[in-house]
Amino acid sequence: MNESCRTLLIIDDDKPVRHSIAAFLEDSGYRVLQAADGPAGLARFAEGDVELVITDLRMPAMDGLSVLQSLHEKSVETPVIVISGAGVMSDVVSALRLGAADYLIKPVVDMAVLEHSIEKALERRDLLAQNKKYREKLEQVNKDLRDNLRVLERDQLAGRQVQRRLLPKPLTTPDGYSAAHHIAPSLYLSGDFVDYAYIKNRYLAFYLADVSGHGASSAFVTIWLKHLVSRMVREEGLFSDDASFVDGANDMLRSINRELNETSLNHHLTFFVGVIDTHTQEMRYVVAGHLPMPLLVTDEGAKFILGSGKPVGIFHDVNWTVYSQILPERFSLICFSDGVLEILPAATLQEKEAYLLELLAQKAQNLEAVCDAVGIDDVTSTPDDIAILTITRGF
Repeated sequence: MNESCRTLLIIDDDKPVRHSIAAFLEDSGYRVLQAADGPAGLARFAEGDVELVITDLRMPAMDGLSVLQSLHEKSVETPVIVISGAGVMSDVVSALRLGAADYLIKPVVDMAVLEHSIEKALERRDLLAQNKKYREKLEQVNKDLRDNLRVLERDQLAGRQVQRRLLPKPLTTPDGYSAAHHIAPSLYLSGDFVDYAYIKNRYLAFYLADVSGHGASSAFVTIWLKHLVSRMVREEGLFSDDASFVDGANDMLRSINRELNETSLNHHLTFFVGVIDTHTQEMRYVVAGHLPMPLLVTDEGAKFILGSGKPVGIFHDVNWTVYSQILPERFSLICFSDGVLEILPAATLQEKEAYLLELLAQKAQNLEAVCDAVGIDDVTSTPDDIAILTITRGF
């Protein structure tokens, strides 16, 4: 018994044959509609609800092939089974070319054959309808995804503009010190951040921070960092006197470390923080898990400065060693985030550092020369953000 009660339409001018087929199919659980010729069958089909059509091939006024063609023009999804007493091969080929689901020869002695053909045709119809729904659903999902991506892209671009506005402009002090930077994010937003300021007409303070992770959450931490350090400079006098010059870099990282552990932002940072007394040419600095180490390029050559320390935001109650370096009259201090290591051709870390040292020994006069040396403008995509900070004098 067909419990789904599918609706079938039989078009046949032979009334006894039509009635016998209808009676069998009704006994099998189908709802059966009947039409005595092609035009009547098409009219009934147009009323709707018909899921499969069985049509005779040889009929007056309108033959089965014309009916088949008209039905498929109206609804290509509706299967049509053609039955004929002629059994001419050309008719079979024509019917199948016009999209007939099956072709049976009259008289249909074994009605089970017809029922089997109907079941297979309806299964295929249902499968096609299901696939169509899936495609429509997939198209809608893809459209929603594209719309969401456009919204996300706009949000990311807006966030990028905010982040760019927070970055400092190139700076030159009356004593001839210059600070500049370049950031190449792997995504729209960067987890790398740099900042610098000339404080009390004496101290040139700067840092390069690399936030763990990528994208919006890391970029949020850089915005938080900018405001936190600015508040320390503005309200707490960070790097504004001799005492803060001596130990201010450690105080700064201790405050950031404490805030990170208390707020549970789930990110840690690596840092290079420096402050130069432009009157004495002494630089005080701290290293917090930063890699590669900054390079100091002078007339005598290039070298990595020394230092080490734990990353910020992982351990509680940490102190960082403050190192001291007397700077010459002419120098270039170049700081990179670790993303630069991804674009260097060497294999190991030691080889990359040696390559970087050799590369910049004669090409580190300013930010533009550094970017050109490492080929930053030729990089189309990177797995990590790249930040470059240069502090120069005399070049």
